Amino acid sequence: MAAPISDMFSFCVDPGRISSSVEVRLIDKIKGKGLFAKRTIRKGETIFVERPLVSAQFLWNALYKYRACDYCLRSLETAEENGRRLSGNPCLSLPHPEQCRVRRELHEACPQCQVMYCSSECRRAAQEQYHQALCLGPSREEPEHPLNKLQEAWRNMHYPPETSSIMLMARMVATVKQARDKGHWLSLFSQFCSRTANEEEEIAHKLLGEKFQGQLGVLKQLFTKALYDEHLRSWFTLEGFRSLFALVGTNGQGVGTSSLSQWVHGCDSLELRAREREQLDAFIDQLYKDIEKETGDFLNCEGSGLFLLQSSCNHSCIPNAEASFPENNFLLHLTALSDIKPGEEICISYLDCCQRDRSRHSRHKILRENYLFVCSCPKCVSQAEELDVTSEEEEEEEEEEEGEGDGETEGDDLEDEMTDV
Repeated sequence: MAAPISDMFSFCVDPGRISSSVEVRLIDKIKGKGLFAKRTIRKGETIFVERPLVSAQFLWNALYKYRACDYCLRSLETAEENGRRLSGNPCLSLPHPEQCRVRRELHEACPQCQVMYCSSECRRAAQEQYHQALCLGPSREEPEHPLNKLQEAWRNMHYPPETSSIMLMARMVATVKQARDKGHWLSLFSQFCSRTANEEEEIAHKLLGEKFQGQLGVLKQLFTKALYDEHLRSWFTLEGFRSLFALVGTNGQGVGTSSLSQWVHGCDSLELRAREREQLDAFIDQLYKDIEKETGDFLNCEGSGLFLLQSSCNHSCIPNAEASFPENNFLLHLTALSDIKPGEEICISYLDCCQRDRSRHSRHKILRENYLFVCSCPKCVSQAEELDVTSEEEEEEEEEEEGEGDGETEGDDLEDEMTDV
């Protein structure tokens, strides 16, 4: 049975405001649901703010010392600590330290496993929702613990840049395990699309094809050993695990948090004399150049979450809304990129900025393999007569993907990268 829309709004920060702004409609069997404006929404307006049902930091991101709250993904480093690590300059001193909003004195650790949280509120929320079932206690550093073996296997299959985490699935299981009303949570999770294939278009998810069957088998075995629960036995069947995998891969929304970025935004809002503004901007520009040289593009604490209302947004290559995380935590802000009329569908892009600039052929390939549909947005329709061409860079990527998994053996399964969930 489908969960009522009121359950979706319950995860928004301001449900009353949202319910007067948007509504979820069933479009058709292929597209499923869509999000539509109920009133005029102006460019730049925050359409809604939503917290996820579950979220998790990416495993490599955590391993590389990007310290984040284990519940809300808020960066635990101060802006200065963040800048020092990313730039490789241990002597870096940031001006206007009052613009850093990280409060280290509020941080709390789980007393059993020492996992860190940004506040007692987050520690309690995690404990009440899922952490009791996942807490490793003194076994946190024990490599043979089933949960640690599952995470290590995932890291060996899914290298940076990361797009999902097996721990998102683990927290779904743990949430249902701990819940008094298990049916409520199962109903909420059932609202997400979990198709492993689009039979109408004859499209299968790229990571559920034959060449990744060995990897999926290994993950399912470890997942079952670490987390099996009789109430969720259908999730631990082969088809149930494939559907759960597809659910997380298709619906997981990337979350990025940065105390340094938040400090920069705070500095941007300062009222300064022209000379002071010029000096501060020059300092920030140089800092980012130093970071790019030292660290590259990996600036944020990164993870993913399942957002029930945001997942109702369909894709367009020319979106009229976008998601962001300006509060340095997992709260998703959906913002209008243009004026949206009453009755107009609110669409986001499932592609990043670089992918949106690619050819129609390349965009369709990414969307078919990862999201199981053929895009028919106005941009794609207008380019329908163009030749199916790709750039040299895109062709190289396609050749690399085609080369993955060839001639694999059971021992080779852990070598292949599952890099685009």
